[in-house]
Amino acid sequence: MVDFTTVENLIKSNLKDAIVKVTDLTGSKDHLGIMVISDAFQGKILIKQHQMLMDILSEKLKSNEIHAVQLKTMTHEKASTAGLK
Repeated sequence: MVDFTTVENLIKSNLKDAIVKVTDLTGSKDHLGIMVISDAFQGKILIKQHQMLMDILSEKLKSNEIHAVQLKTMTHEKASTAGLK
């Protein structure tokens, strides 16, 4: 189980322009839905975007504070187009 604010701050400390939303997928607070909007994803294919986040979250995953994640990533432009910003 992990504090969602800790996860948000961890991502924001690595991706300075990030907008982060963390949700609990199962009620156990260790299966997380994480949406990240950042221009650091510009020009990167989806798997590379997700690898960036998995690298950031690696210690939390190794320590079993987070058991599973569902990732959604996009740039600020794409988020605006999708009406998410």
